[in-house]
Amino acid sequence: MRGSPSPSGPAALFSSGSPRFLERDLAEIAARDGAPAAWIAAFDRHGKLAPVHVHGDFAVAVRDRAGCVFLAVDRFSIRTLCYRMVDDEIAVHPRADVLAGPGGLRDPQAIFDYLYFHNIPAPRTIFSAVQRLPAGHCGKFENGRLAVERWWNPVFVEDRPVPFETLRDEFLELLRDCVERQTEGDSIACFLSGGTDSSTVAGMVAAVTGRPPQTFSIGFHAEGYDEMHYARIAARHFKTDHHEYYVTPDDLVASISQVAASYDQPFGNSSVVPAYYCAKLARESGAAKILGGDGGDELFGGNSRYAKQRVFGVYDHLPRSFRSSLLEPLLGGSGPFTRLPLIRKAASYVEQARVPMPDRLQMYNLLTRMGLAEVLTPEFLGSVDPESQMRQQRAVYAATDARSPINRMLAFDWKYTLADNDLPKVIGATSLAGISAGLPLLDDSLVDFSLRLEPRLKLKGLTLRWFFKEALRGFLPDEIIAKKKHGFGLPFGPWCLSHPALGKLAHDSIESILTRGIVRPEFARTLLSKLVPEAPGYYGELVWILMILELWFQRGDTGSAPSPWHIDERRPAR
Repeated sequence: MRGSPSPSGPAALFSSGSPRFLERDLAEIAARDGAPAAWIAAFDRHGKLAPVHVHGDFAVAVRDRAGCVFLAVDRFSIRTLCYRMVDDEIAVHPRADVLAGPGGLRDPQAIFDYLYFHNIPAPRTIFSAVQRLPAGHCGKFENGRLAVERWWNPVFVEDRPVPFETLRDEFLELLRDCVERQTEGDSIACFLSGGTDSSTVAGMVAAVTGRPPQTFSIGFHAEGYDEMHYARIAARHFKTDHHEYYVTPDDLVASISQVAASYDQPFGNSSVVPAYYCAKLARESGAAKILGGDGGDELFGGNSRYAKQRVFGVYDHLPRSFRSSLLEPLLGGSGPFTRLPLIRKAASYVEQARVPMPDRLQMYNLLTRMGLAEVLTPEFLGSVDPESQMRQQRAVYAATDARSPINRMLAFDWKYTLADNDLPKVIGATSLAGISAGLPLLDDSLVDFSLRLEPRLKLKGLTLRWFFKEALRGFLPDEIIAKKKHGFGLPFGPWCLSHPALGKLAHDSIESILTRGIVRPEFARTLLSKLVPEAPGYYGELVWILMILELWFQRGDTGSAPSPWHIDERRPAR
């Protein structure tokens, strides 16, 4: 698009999601004429700051009166928007594969990122020519150039103590309002894993609507992977209309290729398959929308790594002379003393504690622990920058406006855990199942509340999400509050060994990906023949991400997909 004024005037070229316009007149326009018309007015008034005045999930592209194009996505990129620059034009679409078109060139660096993260973090996509707008970002396209920047910069307020009772009452009221907004107008169901978040959402739906919600849980007939017991506790407590489905290896064989192909780029979170079956069961039971509890851990401090990193932080407070002259030489030696189990554990602690954040979070990354040169071919490794992803993570961590380690980790996870991983899982699984998704715990009002919550209330000592649990004590069953986090894990590795058809699918996919020059053949065959049988839960994850990558490659180009929206004043808006 050229930056000259458009004779056709302003236009909303793309709009998705459920935006809530905070200014009364814009909300009235949205109610009367629809969200696209309200977006036009918002950008005409505020320019690139228009998203600041909007809550909810959204992706939007608008051309203003001067011919400039504004792009934006919500705080967590629940709704996505990709773009492609060609000369003085820009094309936008929710899907990267549609923008790339048939034969779109794959980016080796993006493939490396996928193997490292098991997804491809924004702004990169699998396609060299296509980028994805990162969460909480906007873009302005003018005179053939696009400038991308943050429109949402969360600011943590860490030094304003408020009585617990006051915070609890505000939180419970906000929580009720957030759930109520998600229950308007649709036949509502709930994911129910038996964890704190999903149980809270299901219970609050019952409280808001005054009737038992439909709840849906997934189980596995595999030791150590099933938590249906806790889902049943929550279902009984809130008297829900409860449904269960046990995913089998046959289900994986039947659905893995379909799930892999449904994404616009490789996506390796194995939990997407059970999430898909859960959403599918909800749709078949008559639900039009299913609510998930995603976001609670990342807002209120619920992931076990937060407590783990606090333990490592103790090391920094030891006297430097004690660390350098006694502790590190003692534990870093090679004598028989260092082979004692307790000493080995202490040495591992020191090794990790000496690594600064956020690098420490990736010390046990599956790809790097295996060794890049062991896993990847020299040709592929030579075509990528292995340090690129670490530089990106350091920049994200450093940009956080917070002093406390817990808040810095939370903001870090808003990108890498939520926007790039968990939310694409939920949105992708529900979309494939033909049902919409709602995420009440990521409502802007709850997010803003979490920013004002003191760090000590999120992680109290080594107690995770202390405030959240204490505020809901008496509402949630005690067993749910006390349970350890589990989630929809998938026993893929053990099933690969015991189920011939699934094992064959994995083996054939690995053999096929070897023809692409990415993975070293000797490593891949050792992985299947030796490593997975030794530790199926651990090494099965690497088989999974390689299998998904190959199945995505095999899916073919989306030749029948809708065309992207080419933003040019010489073409009508679509």
